[in-house]
Amino acid sequence: MKTLLQTRIDAAMGRTPCDFTLRNVQYLDVFSCEWRLGDVSFVNGTIVGLEPGLKATRTVDGKGKFLVPGFIDAHVHVESSLLIPSYFQRAVLPMGTTTAVCDPHELTNVLGVEALRYFLSQAEKLKLDLRVMLSSCVPATHLETNGGGVVSASDLIPFRSHPKALGLAEMMNVPGVIHNDPAILEKLEAFSTMLMDGHCPLVSGQALSAYAAAGISSCHESSQLEEAREKLTKGISVWIREGSVAKDLHALSPLLTLATSSSIGFCTDDRNPLDITSEGHIDYLIRESIRLGVPSEVAYRAASWSVARHYGLDRGIHRKGAIAPGYQADLVLLDDAESVAIREVFQAGTPVSELDLSIESQLKIENTVHAQSPEVADLEGPTGRVHVIGVRAGQILTDRHVMNHDDAGVARLSVLERHGKGSKPANAYVTGFGKNFKGAIASSVGHDSHNLIVVGDRPSDMKVALNALIESGGGFCVVRDGQVLSQLALPFGGLMSSEEPQSIEKSLRSLREASRSVGCELQEPFLQLAFLSLPVIPSLKLTDQGLVDVEAFRMIDVRAS
Repeated sequence: MKTLLQTRIDAAMGRTPCDFTLRNVQYLDVFSCEWRLGDVSFVNGTIVGLEPGLKATRTVDGKGKFLVPGFIDAHVHVESSLLIPSYFQRAVLPMGTTTAVCDPHELTNVLGVEALRYFLSQAEKLKLDLRVMLSSCVPATHLETNGGGVVSASDLIPFRSHPKALGLAEMMNVPGVIHNDPAILEKLEAFSTMLMDGHCPLVSGQALSAYAAAGISSCHESSQLEEAREKLTKGISVWIREGSVAKDLHALSPLLTLATSSSIGFCTDDRNPLDITSEGHIDYLIRESIRLGVPSEVAYRAASWSVARHYGLDRGIHRKGAIAPGYQADLVLLDDAESVAIREVFQAGTPVSELDLSIESQLKIENTVHAQSPEVADLEGPTGRVHVIGVRAGQILTDRHVMNHDDAGVARLSVLERHGKGSKPANAYVTGFGKNFKGAIASSVGHDSHNLIVVGDRPSDMKVALNALIESGGGFCVVRDGQVLSQLALPFGGLMSSEEPQSIEKSLRSLREASRSVGCELQEPFLQLAFLSLPVIPSLKLTDQGLVDVEAFRMIDVRAS
């Protein structure tokens, strides 16, 4: 019986037929960044030849169409797609994303290490090649309360040898790194021989050098061109992000050139199924990059080989990221390279249209929302001159203002601990949702500890919205005049639904319409709201423990002196 290598070699030499040949295609040579005309043949899911004349069981004439390597999402939280992994692959595989590098720290902040086991188990069963970075910051800081407890280095070490584990996920605790926090150093040292992802927004100079010196080699949090440029010069790969809220592509695309493309890739981070359906996934970043002037060869290289090379996926028996002999046949056939018009996607040599993408989730869905219903008085914040969080539409960075609590456009903001500690809500103020915002919008997706967060103009509507989430086990809702106008239940950890993508998309459209009806001016209010409780992104944020000055990394009084 032939070995795997013998089968490949015999097919490459023409002694035995290949499984599939795509004839007459313009394929991208990612090593030289040039288009070449040829035939691409594969056997057992691996490319074995680019020469004409190889026999194949199945042959398709590409008619001069374009062939590129499958797209790789360099950093994604599957939970933020609101989809369980099997539905996530159903949404993104047909769009050319054949590999994704995920950090499951959203669910890990809710369930602890059980969430890591779940994602690693699911990754072994998916057709999508899902790779897992092990969550480094659970909780993200000491300034919030999570449900997963403290995930220590000793909790993570047993997972290092899992075949789907790549290394340590985004290290958000920058102060802990540069000030030698013992628990942080223990994690960095435990993963020093593996890859370690970064998370260092607006960090520069000496602090960035210290952060890179710790062995951290990538960052997806650059929002400014010079910020990203400095990271590249210090050996930190830059993942250009275009999520549903954080949108950095327009600012960073001038940095993407042939010279820099080996150290730049694309990621979605947090992207909901409505945006995936209407705009796309990694294909959207490629399409928009080309529109902004990036050469197509460079954009496709960044979307595949560059990320594969960084994560070591271009090594071993199942190499990824290129169209070359010995590389896995993860391929995207395009009618047109400039517009990223996808004709067919191949995952390990099989057309995605022919794959069975259904698997069981294998995690029992239990209600993880254990918050106590607040009284209306509990949602009243201080009055007078107050610190106000300023929302930047399309960004997760926030501004800081001092305003009167009843100024036009200032709304109430509350975060309610939902993991069973019985705390009363923390209250503050926010601007940016709209000057005529009248109602309440609430979410159980509250990065990273995922407490309940609600914005509104009246505590009575805010209470109704929080109660709706408590009863449903989490999700999103919009309330006005004491009535729930629209709601999406996310009972899987308060983060995901077991519904199909089309059903969730329909609910999201209803929620957006409802949010507009209450005067919300933000295009994506729910994920924008979710990031207002993330105390590792400047400048002001609100957690269940209070208002956080992120730069100072401490709590401050909502009242302004």
